[in-house]
Amino acid sequence: MVGGWEWDETLFAGSAAYYRRGRLPYAPGLADALAGALRLDGRGRLLDVGCGPGTLALALAHLFDEVVGVDPDGGMIAEAGRVAAEEALAGKARWVRARAEELPAGPALGTFSVAVFGQSFHWMDQDRVATAVRSMLRSGGALVHVSDLKGEVRDVAGLPHPAVPRAAIDELVRRYLGPQRRAGQGVLPHGTPGGEAAVFARAGFAGPRRLVVPGGQPLERDCDDVVAGVFSMSASAPHLFGAERDGFEADLRALLRQASAVGRFSERQPGTEAHLWWRDPAQPSPAG
Repeated sequence: MVGGWEWDETLFAGSAAYYRRGRLPYAPGLADALAGALRLDGRGRLLDVGCGPGTLALALAHLFDEVVGVDPDGGMIAEAGRVAAEEALAGKARWVRARAEELPAGPALGTFSVAVFGQSFHWMDQDRVATAVRSMLRSGGALVHVSDLKGEVRDVAGLPHPAVPRAAIDELVRRYLGPQRRAGQGVLPHGTPGGEAAVFARAGFAGPRRLVVPGGQPLERDCDDVVAGVFSMSASAPHLFGAERDGFEADLRALLRQASAVGRFSERQPGTEAHLWWRDPAQPSPAG
């Protein structure tokens, strides 16, 4: 866990309704890249740990017989169920409200051919969770750690609208919430940990194999999209503003109108990187 910080259930309180609209999607082609690398064929079971509103699990659902998402936030679990029903995937998706640290002794979930972490592992007791997830993978199974491509520069030069004024938004958040990054009831002055590779190796996984799925596609965002993006983040989750939430949103919208007279912004699709780790050194196919 993060030194000096303890998880609490308010970490993403109120963010679920904003998440799917506000967060930029994973790069197109991620599902195809994983299907090729892991030889996925529509069989097997997927475990999404820290699934949020089901973004990654539902994008990969066609590659498995069943997907199971685990998340401690009730709002996220409810949103995942709503979207699964909307996309006619409710019959092959199961959503479980639980902390990753409860695995595998919590709900009886069975074994899986693939487990994924979509930008969630940094919130967990990493050694404990990695060991638990490895015990839930069948022989030949794989763990996939998915994140935005690190160090990528996404210049909007040549696109029709200005960039999202992120530095000004960050300053506005600090004006309301203080100089240290907020996270639930605590603060993260030094951010969240990295070093996932060492954790997975200690847990006995073999690997990794790195996949890069390029982004760069132009995206257009309106003010509602940007506001949703801000409220989707743990550091600016709606509950953190308390009675000043409406005032913050009014100031945020005024800032956005000042940055773009037409209320439109250009962005580029982030690239996505996935690190593949195998339960066993031989790295057989996890399909089936």
